[in-house]
Amino acid sequence: MGNVNFSTPVEIKKGDIKLDYNSKVMMLGSCFTTEVGKIMQDYRFDVMINPFGVLYNPASILSSVKRIVSQEPFTDEDIIEANPTDKGVARKYASFYHHSSFARLNREEFLSNANVHLQESCKYLQQANTVIITLGTAWVFRHLEKDIIVSNCHKRVAKEFSRQLITVAECTRCLQEIADLLPDKKIIFTVSPIRHFKDGAHGNQISKSTLLLAIENIVKANDRCCYFPSYEIMMDELRDYRYYAEDMVHPSQLAVKYIFKKFTEAHISNSSIKQMDNNLRLTKAENHIQK
Repeated sequence: MGNVNFSTPVEIKKGDIKLDYNSKVMMLGSCFTTEVGKIMQDYRFDVMINPFGVLYNPASILSSVKRIVSQEPFTDEDIIEANPTDKGVARKYASFYHHSSFARLNREEFLSNANVHLQESCKYLQQANTVIITLGTAWVFRHLEKDIIVSNCHKRVAKEFSRQLITVAECTRCLQEIADLLPDKKIIFTVSPIRHFKDGAHGNQISKSTLLLAIENIVKANDRCCYFPSYEIMMDELRDYRYYAEDMVHPSQLAVKYIFKKFTEAHISNSSIKQMDNNLRLTKAENHIQK
C-alpha cells in the first residue's frame, strides 16, 4: 500500500514581494492579522499592527487607510457612547472607526489616545514599503443616521444599523482605492481563516468567496499586489478539528504557526530566514528576564 495523504497541500507560488529585516510593514485587518503580526514582532521584524484596532471588512479598512493618508485628526464629533445597552457598566467612549479595545472612560482620554495612534501610524506608513491586509468578512454594518459603514457597533442598539453583504464589485472598488492611496507600497492580501459562523455556514462561504473574487480582480490589475492563501491552507491542509481552538472556529496556535511558516517560505527573503531563529531566541530570553 502506497503513502496515504491526510491533507491536500495548497500550492503556494514564491511571492515576488519579499520581506527582510530592512522592511517596514504595516498590517491591517482581522484578528488573524494581530496573531501573525505578533509572531513577526517576536522574530523582530519591523511591523505596525492595526493602529485603529482589529478591522474585519474591506470598507472599514479603506476608511482607516484614508484617515491615515489624509492625517485628518479625530474630533469630538467622531466620539460615540460605546456601551449604552450594558446595564450597570461604566459608560465608555469610542468612535465608529475604532475597535472596542480603544474605548475609554472619558471623552478626552479616548480622543487623545486615538490621535496619538493616528499620528504614529501616519509617520510609520510614510516610511513603510509593504502593507499586509487580512480581510475577514464581506458582511458590514451601516449606521443609518450617519450613513457610514462602521468598524465596530460598540454594543449600540441594533436598530441603529442595517446589516448587508457588499458585492464583489463594491469590495473590488474598496481594495482598488486602497491600492491607489498607497501608490508606492507593495500590498499582500490574504483572507482570514477564521470562520464567521454568526453569518451561518452558507453566509460565511458567500462572504469569503466575495473577498476572494475581489482580491483576484485586484491582483490581476496591479503588479504591486499579491495574494497569500491563508484561508485555503486552513480549509485544505489543516481541515482536521485538532487544528482549531476550543470554539471550533478560530485556528489553534499550532495552525497559526503553520500558516506563518508557509508565509515565511513565500514572502521572507532567504537571508532573513537565516536570522529568524536567533532573533526569536533573543526575544524569548528578554521576555524571561522581564518576567
